[in-house]
Amino acid sequence: MTKFNDYPFKPFLQEAVAKLGFMEPTPIQKEMMPHILKGNSAIGQSHTGTGKTHSFIIPIVERIDVEKKEVQAVIAAPTRELGMQIYNEILKLVEGSEIEVKSFIGGTDKQRSINKLKTQPQIVIGTPGRLKDLVNENALLVHTAKILVVDEADLAFDMGFIEEIDQVAAKMQEKLEMYVFSATIPEKLKPFLKKYMESPIHVHIGDKRPTAEGLDFYLVPVRSKKKVERLIDVMDIINPYLAIIFVNTRTNADYVATELSKKGIRVGRIHGDLAPRERVKMMKQIRDLEYQYIVATDLAARGIDIQGVSHVINYELPEDLEFFIHRVGRTARAGMKGLAITLFKPEEEDAIVRVEKMGIPFQQKDIVKGEFVDLKERHSRKNRVRTANAADEKAKSMVHKPKAVKPGYKKKMKWKMDEIKKIERRKNRKK
Repeated sequence: MTKFNDYPFKPFLQEAVAKLGFMEPTPIQKEMMPHILKGNSAIGQSHTGTGKTHSFIIPIVERIDVEKKEVQAVIAAPTRELGMQIYNEILKLVEGSEIEVKSFIGGTDKQRSINKLKTQPQIVIGTPGRLKDLVNENALLVHTAKILVVDEADLAFDMGFIEEIDQVAAKMQEKLEMYVFSATIPEKLKPFLKKYMESPIHVHIGDKRPTAEGLDFYLVPVRSKKKVERLIDVMDIINPYLAIIFVNTRTNADYVATELSKKGIRVGRIHGDLAPRERVKMMKQIRDLEYQYIVATDLAARGIDIQGVSHVINYELPEDLEFFIHRVGRTARAGMKGLAITLFKPEEEDAIVRVEKMGIPFQQKDIVKGEFVDLKERHSRKNRVRTANAADEKAKSMVHKPKAVKPGYKKKMKWKMDEIKKIERRKNRKK
């Protein structure tokens, strides 16, 4: 199947896909959709921005039996924002059908969620904790469902949600179809996968090309300045439609946002300490383009689909370098261009080299008089071929290895060569 209209989807779904403007499936969609349509459990591994969400929601919608008013598919998302994004995308697909979809997100009123379940939806999307609570309350009846999707599984594991997903899965049909989507498959996640997936198909997309077309990577040294001052230097040059500034901790997110605010720069912030109501308000403000800059931590921003990101700034390199790919994947989406700027200090050289080995083609840049200027390669000093001068040549021609070698002969040879070089240099200076 090379185009979406080649798939024998139901008319309402074919119409919805066309309305979204989808012509050809992305690589992850092309590989995963046939397995889900056939009911073969599979792991879909690919990086951010590759079309993972539609690779499972399209075939799930296709498989729903509208005659059965019961739960048929459960989708677990590790963050509220990701859960709402999936829910909103499914609503676009089921328009014009009788398929009922409901979302159950943590941080909202639990009793209201229970009240919504007087009739069971056919597709359920939710955060792991809320799904587990509703299942334990016997409000959400998942024993009828045979499809379970775990989205952003590595993030779910990092956030400690795998146990809750496990409890939900245990109440589902014995012959459970599981579809796991993740950018990475940590070793510690494998026991959970093995428990529910016997010899699953593993689709791995984008290993060789982790970054999008049209994405440039600038590497900017901090030098003697404070890092936040260098950040402001960068911000004075660029004029982003929307830029995400990535930091590693909530404390640093607040620090950077506060320092920028002192300079009169209005910034949004996304981190784990925001209350649910604050998070909803912040996401609305971001979507309404009230901010040109957002300061974010990795765990808070992962799985959030923020439209129109033109720039990504790595204020800090991520502690887990794999997150570098997630960060830069926020920009240059849907054929648009993007720029990822990384600030670095000399002591981070080893980490930068490891990122380069992941396929990131950094361009070395400095900031001079409010503009980016090209820098020589960081490795140029190491790679420089040393050319022999006249003094070296004279010393080599006059000092030879003795026929009868005695202990310490190398030191004596070096001493003689150094003496000759000194004499030659003095002669050259007098000239």
